[in-house]
Amino acid sequence: MTMSVEPPRLYPTLRYRNAAKMIDWLGEAFGFSVHAHYGEGDIVQHAELTFGSSMIMLGTARDDKFGQMIGAPGPGGGKSIYVAVDDADAAYARAKKAGAEILEELTDRDYGSREFICSDPEGNVWSFGTYWPNVGEKG
Repeated sequence: MTMSVEPPRLYPTLRYRNAAKMIDWLGEAFGFSVHAHYGEGDIVQHAELTFGSSMIMLGTARDDKFGQMIGAPGPGGGKSIYVAVDDADAAYARAKKAGAEILEELTDRDYGSREFICSDPEGNVWSFGTYWPNVGEKG
């Protein structure tokens, strides 16, 4: 029996005031790798960063139609991304070493996940945990 793996369908997209700097920081703090990068100097028109089989897209905040829809980067928004990891303690140590602001320390959840919550230098909230839902299995 041949199994087909469908590519991801969801690609969280973030805007940053200093996207060029954040690309480097996201690699250092969270382990993202650059898949694509379009732009020059400090202006990032579009970038794709991978984490395992997942990807986020990002760019420099600008006052275009899309930017007006999603709003400016910073606190007060509903921007949060959950990342499933094999080792929450290692992810925590890496994020903390890179200067991520820890919003919630490592904790063991009732549903079996070990996780923590932090924010990046521009205020987006990131949760890392061992809870890893599988689309092919009923929750």
